[in-house]
Amino acid sequence: MSAAAVEGPYRPEPLTLLEEANKLMEQHPAYRVEIIGGVITVTPPSDYPHARVLTKLMKPFLAAGLDGEETEVAWGVGVWLPTGPEDFAIPDLVVVDADIDEHLIENSCYDPVAFRLVLEVTSSNYNNDLRNKVAAYAEAKIPVYLIVNRKHGRVHVLTDPVAGGYDTHRVHAPGEQITLPDSIGAEVTLDVAELLAAGQRKG
Repeated sequence: MSAAAVEGPYRPEPLTLLEEANKLMEQHPAYRVEIIGGVITVTPPSDYPHARVLTKLMKPFLAAGLDGEETEVAWGVGVWLPTGPEDFAIPDLVVVDADIDEHLIENSCYDPVAFRLVLEVTSSNYNNDLRNKVAAYAEAKIPVYLIVNRKHGRVHVLTDPVAGGYDTHRVHAPGEQITLPDSIGAEVTLDVAELLAAGQRKG
C-alpha cells in the first residue's frame, strides 16, 4: 500500500519591508509610513497646528525665490536613505534641486543628492525626528536638517553631516531669528517665536 504524499499548508513568501510599508499605506492612507534603520514607523495624521507651522514656513521660502528655476519647495516627498536596503523617509517639507524628476530611485522616493534641506515639525513621535532621522538624514548627506520642536519649544538647525549625525547642531529659543545656510539657495530668515506659536493649539 503506497502512502499518499503529504503537503503542508501553503505559506506565501513573506512580504519585504517595502511591500509591508506600501500595504500599510494602502490600509491607512492618512498615515505617514517610513522605513528608517530597517524599522517601519507609522505616524498618525498630524493636528492642525502642525499644518499651520508648515504654512508659516512656506512663506519665507517662497518669498526668497526658492521655488523657481534652480530649486523647488515641496512637502510629502520621499527621500531614499542609505541606512538600509529599503529605507526611506517622507519629510514634512523639503527644498530640492529643480531637476528632482531626474533623481527618482523607486517607490516614489528620490536620491538624497537632490535635497538641499529637509524639515520636520514634531508630532507625537518627536523622538523619531530628534534621534533616528538625525542619523538617517546625516548618512544621506543632506546638508541642512531643520526641526521645529513643538514638544520642547525650540527650533534645531543641523548642518555639516558626518557619520551618525551632524557636526553642527544649533538650538534656537523664542526671541531668536535664524538665518539658514546659503547652501539652500537663498537667504531665509525665520522667527522662532512665530513658528512655535503657530504650532500651539489656540484657545
